[in-house]
Amino acid sequence: MSDFDFTEHPHRRYNPLTSRWVLCSPHRAKRPWQGSVEDASHPSRPEYDPADYLGPGNTRSSGTVNPDYTSTYVFDNDFMALKPDTPEGGAGEGLFRFQAVRGECRVVCF
Repeated sequence: MSDFDFTEHPHRRYNPLTSRWVLCSPHRAKRPWQGSVEDASHPSRPEYDPADYLGPGNTRSSGTVNPDYTSTYVFDNDFMALKPDTPEGGAGEGLFRFQAVRGECRVVCF
């Protein structure tokens, strides 16, 4: 496991004004965006978009191919806000304090 880096790994930061912790997931800024803008005037629409990362049988941005699901399909998010293998870490005092956090993020398609 690598050393914790708050610019790369999920963590929480303390907000002294509200006395609460705020989740930060800097690595999610690296996820791709398809950049599409939808035209609302389509009279007939396909059952699903064949270019959509989450569609049945489609290839996700990670390269993983979804099964041809016909009911609910659940999988680990390719760009999780939290990661189960985040290294331990944390530092700071006063206005800038942070702590590493671990977790899982799942996607549900239906």
